[in-house]
Amino acid sequence: MSGDTFLAVDWGTTNRRAYLIDKGRVVTAGSDEMGTLSVPPGGFPDSVATLRQRNGGVPLLLAGMVGSNRGWRDAGYVAAPARLEDLASALVVPGEEVAIVPGVCRDAQGRQDVMRGEEVQLLGAVAAGSVPGDALLCQPGTHSKWALMREGAIADFTTAMTGEMFALLKGHALIGSEMVGEVDADDDFRSGVAASSEGDLLARLFGVRAASVLGRRAPGKAAAYVSGLLIGSDCRARLQPGESVYLLADGLLARLYSAAIEGVGGKAIVVDSHAAFVSGITRIWNMKP
Repeated sequence: MSGDTFLAVDWGTTNRRAYLIDKGRVVTAGSDEMGTLSVPPGGFPDSVATLRQRNGGVPLLLAGMVGSNRGWRDAGYVAAPARLEDLASALVVPGEEVAIVPGVCRDAQGRQDVMRGEEVQLLGAVAAGSVPGDALLCQPGTHSKWALMREGAIADFTTAMTGEMFALLKGHALIGSEMVGEVDADDDFRSGVAASSEGDLLARLFGVRAASVLGRRAPGKAAAYVSGLLIGSDCRARLQPGESVYLLADGLLARLYSAAIEGVGGKAIVVDSHAAFVSGITRIWNMKP
């Protein structure tokens, strides 16, 4: 292995994905459920040492929630507009041959927001040429990120608690018992997206219970409808008719957000989020002091 070899780790709250990278090429990749919540107090040095041992003792470059105030070491935030070189110049070094990428924040016009981990993918997608320097990007998930890119930088962004709200409703709300069945980009989901156009989300959510009581919705259909209602509301708040959105997602999330974006009059262009991460983290590695 050369000095151009390192282990890039996208270390989230519940999952962790590691890429062994040599000269910009992924040699091996793997993931596990050892997110930051699974690491015991004081356990990060041992966890990192195990990762290094498995990968030939190479240096590590970490991104994601491992750098939060609930992770190993708080790596702070770079203020938007932010570029890859800004992240590279603000790396935090918690141990020998280990560095953590900072997050990105915005604090203006009375609105605050933060991201940690997504910045590598967003900027990496632009650096790889997968999206133009001026574009609207979306990375859906528990907390969906919508980023406005300008001249290749994260100029502004918004976080929506879309996925978390679905989980909270299903687990704790009155309508939770109705939210059964599979969720996919089917007619029930699209019906929820269409209903989001009325702009009365709270009333529409209670309507899920009423439709069940009155026999207006068949059992097993509500979960997809609520998902469409939430994602449709999320997309309508961000898009102008005819606008293109570069979607960093795959699988089910890519299908759901593509259907919702098109349902509200936009155009979805799916981008490989894993390739975007590798592109971004490799450039940060090459730029580091």
